[in-house]
Amino acid sequence: MVNAACSTMGEPVPAPPPTILVVEDDVLVRNVVAAYLRECGFDVIEANGADEAIRVLQAEVRVDIVFSDVNMPGSMDGFGAQWVRRERPWLKVILTSGAARTAKEAGDLCEHGPILAKPYDHAELERHIRALLAR
Repeated sequence: MVNAACSTMGEPVPAPPPTILVVEDDVLVRNVVAAYLRECGFDVIEANGADEAIRVLQAEVRVDIVFSDVNMPGSMDGFGAQWVRRERPWLKVILTSGAARTAKEAGDLCEHGPILAKPYDHAELERHIRALLAR
């Protein structure tokens, strides 16, 4: 019987890269941040809103961190993070917003992660992700 953490040659199999679920309704913003995170070595799943993100999570796809905009159209905007806190409490969440008034409300949903104000620096986002993964 072969150990699941070893290849058939007995060498350790590297762990898969962390998976980030990027939730952003602005396709240009989503594409840029997703491409940057892929360049940083992460696996990235993209969703155009909270409803789509929840469908991904309900499909039991492995996700390590959800990075979501707060202000989005749809039935649940970025406060779909409430669903994540209730249904997947172990999942880490980083929220971003261009509206200062949402920061306090969003902060209550992000005990594991920060609120990043738009426009955010991609390198800063990467640092936050790596810090959360290290916890």
